Amino acid sequence: AYILYISLFTNPVKKLVNFMEQYQAGATGFKRYMEIMDQIPEKDIEHGKELKDVKGNIDIENVSFSYENNEKVLQNFSLSIPAGKMVALVGPSGGGKSTFIRCLNLLETPTDGEIIFEGTKINSKKTDVNKLRQRIGMVFQHFNLFPHISVIDNLTIAPVKLSLKTEDEAKAKARELLDYVCLLDKENAYPNQLSGGQKQRVAIARSLAMEPDVILFDEPTSALDPEMVGGVLEIMKELAQGGMTMVVVTHEIGFAREVASRVAFIDEGVIQEIAPPQEFFTNPKNPRLKEFLSKVL
Repeated sequence: AYILYISLFTNPVKKLVNFMEQYQAGATGFKRYMEIMDQIPEKDIEHGKELKDVKGNIDIENVSFSYENNEKVLQNFSLSIPAGKMVALVGPSGGGKSTFIRCLNLLETPTDGEIIFEGTKINSKKTDVNKLRQRIGMVFQHFNLFPHISVIDNLTIAPVKLSLKTEDEAKAKARELLDYVCLLDKENAYPNQLSGGQKQRVAIARSLAMEPDVILFDEPTSALDPEMVGGVLEIMKELAQGGMTMVVVTHEIGFAREVASRVAFIDEGVIQEIAPPQEFFTNPKNPRLKEFLSKVL
């Protein structure tokens, strides 16, 4: 609400009528987000750690993706993701958001175009995909935890198997991260003993255990009960504020508005509009985006 209030005085007077229309539409979505965040237990908001040596710059240049039947899913995506910033991807289901984010760590291989990570083209036959995914982590909608091993083993298995850490080092780091997501008391639990929100916090901790430069989030709260959403969003907010480079596919419009440095609207395999949050939500230019916001805010 404060952001909207300030923009009333910084925008030209001639935009006042448009502002009031956007304010009325946007208040509902932002209020929902603030209500979610207000429900977080006190201990769950003490996560913040400032990250050092910010890395993770990604440049996407004319990236397209088609399935083998020539069905086009992405068309000429061009986007810069600065190191230490969060970019939120919003839009209707089936528009290409998840496919795009999967291209960033080569779970899907672009048909055309280039993805440049830290100055190196990664959609190349020369790329070591396993090493790339150590630097570009991913948190999935449905958690993807290993169900047959404990929470702490979910965090340690990759660093130990890849010889990045000794078992003792990996467990020490895992306990630090579980404390960070307020789940240290669950280290010996199994995934089926956790709630959906707890599973997703473990998934975030598991991604952090690899010490990535970038974390990709593919609709991380869409499979959660409403009361579980706040804890996950708060951790993501703390990571963004600490300087983690993040790309987030989300339907949580209030979160995107508050935390993202830029928001992109994706529909029909095209980036229809991208802008800083205030401009994106208060002065959208694309007719399809205006229609979308009128329905979701």
